[in-house]
Order: sequence, then structure tokens, then C-alpha cells
Amino acid sequence: MTRRTALVVIAAVATLGATGAAAVVLDDEPDTPPAAAGPAATTTVRRQTLAKSVTVDGELGYGEPVPMKSAAGGSVTWLPKQGRTIESGGTVLRADNRRVVLLTGVLPLYRPLSPGVEGPDVLQFERNLRDLGYGGFTVDDEYSAATARAVRTWQKKLALPRTGTVTSAWVVVATGTIRVAEHKVRVGDPASGEVLTYTGAAAVVTVDAEADAADWARPGAKVSVTLPDGSKTPGTVTHVGAKATAEQGKDPTVPVTIKLRDPKAGGGLREAPVEVTYTGEQRRNVLSVPVAALVALAEGGYGLQVVEGGATRYLPVRVGMFADGRAEVSGDGLADGMTVGMPA
Repeated sequence: MTRRTALVVIAAVATLGATGAAAVVLDDEPDTPPAAAGPAATTTVRRQTLAKSVTVDGELGYGEPVPMKSAAGGSVTWLPKQGRTIESGGTVLRADNRRVVLLTGVLPLYRPLSPGVEGPDVLQFERNLRDLGYGGFTVDDEYSAATARAVRTWQKKLALPRTGTVTSAWVVVATGTIRVAEHKVRVGDPASGEVLTYTGAAAVVTVDAEADAADWARPGAKVSVTLPDGSKTPGTVTHVGAKATAEQGKDPTVPVTIKLRDPKAGGGLREAPVEVTYTGEQRRNVLSVPVAALVALAEGGYGLQVVEGGATRYLPVRVGMFADGRAEVSGDGLADGMTVGMPA
């Protein structure tokens, strides 16, 4: 990964040079009158939060593939094409020509579901069954006789034995709609075990963030993503890997997954390089001016050309952080809203 943090301090010096800022000598004599000539343009000192923007390389795609395991018996007789999207109720594979269907949720189907079984896995299943258009039962954490009747109706539609019982032999669970990434078996292979890998259906951005500079990568953190066509779209960090890895000769990195606020923003691109911009160092509640307002002083350091009542004077200031074309400034007599010159 290549980090391209804006070198704002160098930019500030370059800006001063470009504007032709001459060194100004401050006269310590109290009787010296202020300069009579006013600046060609002015700006105001502003109190605000300054934040540096940091840009890193990312990759638009579908994220890291996840293995899909099947507990079906028999042999694989059909597999969906790679790249195909499968929603809840869709067929993940066929084993001995019987469907193995996808349901969505966070709990795996770790036990058979039949009348009398209770628990959060039952509630998850009944929500799926309701969303597939079946009714006549109460969506709760109890698998009732009414639930079993609805399941038998569903099994008839799927051309499966009408047992009224749900098992991992014909149901698999994922957290949402999936996209088939890669087949791990072929037609004729055993249907049990890892049969394919999958990703989410929506495009995401992945970043290999440097492990020692990944404080910005927290779930929920907001970023901006620059797409290949130059357009920008907002994104949110959804996952940060817990393990850092390092390639030979490179610094350790952690994988960061970013969800685009607009899933269509990628324009149908399956894979593409992108840039991710996040907020780095921040300075809250500080005084700032445009970088171009800084004047180089002959004795060293910087000052501001203060405009008061039609007259001007030079006020030395201490310069802190630079960000977005502005500089943090502090000094005796400096105040929010003060008018200062913009040297030509």
C-alpha cells in the first residue's frame, strides 16, 4: 500500500514563495507608526477544527471470499455459475438432484428444527419462512405444528420430502444475499464439506492499512472513496481484520472493509483500483488563517498583517498544523474574527 499523505507543511512554504512574500522587519521602537499602505485583499482569523486528510490505495471488489459448507448427502449434481447472486430461498447446489437452499441470518442451522423446539434459531428460521411468503404460523421462538405445516408446503414446492422438519442436509445459512466466488467441488463430487466460496452481493472497498497507522479504521468510521472516473462517494468502515500480516520487505498491514453508501456508485465495476480518504490528525478549537496570509519575518518565523481602522501592523504568530490550505496560528493579541491581509 502506498500512502499519499498531503505534505501540507511543504505546501505552505511553497505557497509563501509563490505569493512572493518578502521578509518583513518588525521595528521594536514604540514611536514607529504603523504601515500606511493597506493590503490588496483581506481575510479573517477563524476559530475552527483543523483536520488533515490522508489518502490511501484501495481495491473495489466484493471482499474476501468465505467458504460455504454443505451437510447434504450424496453427490453434487448442479452448481450455480460463478458470479451468480443468490438470495434467501435460492438454490446453492443440488445433491442427488435435490435442492440445498439458502436462508439468511447470523446463526447456523446447528440442530434439526421440528415441533417442540424453541430458541433464537427458530425465530430466525420463521422470519425467513415468512419472508418467503409462507404463513399460518406465529413468528416467535417456538417451532409449532403450524410452522411444520408451512414447512411441508415449502418442501412440496422444492420437490423435497414433506417431513415438516428443517435440517442442515438441505438448508445452509449466510448473513445475507451472496455472490458465488469460486467452486470448490465439481459435479459428481461428494456434496458434503466445502462446496464453494462466496462474498456479499454488493461491491465493497478493501484497504490494506498499515498496522501502525490504522487508528482511523474503526467500524462506523466515515471515509470518502475516489472512483476510477474521478468521482467521489461516501463510505463507511464495516470490518477491520484482527490479524496483521506482512509481505517480505513490506510493513505489516491489516485488512479494512468499507461499504459504499450508494451500492450503485461503482457503476457495475467488478474490480478496480480506488483511493480512500480519511481524516487523520485533528486540532480542535484553534485559530486559523489561509496559508497565503502568513508573512515571513526577517528575524525568522511568521507573522500576520493585521488591519485595524484603516491602518496595518505586523503581528508575529506561532504556526501549528497545516490542513486544507489553512494554518493553525497562535500568539499574543490574536483573536477570532480579526482582519488580516493577504499579501499579493
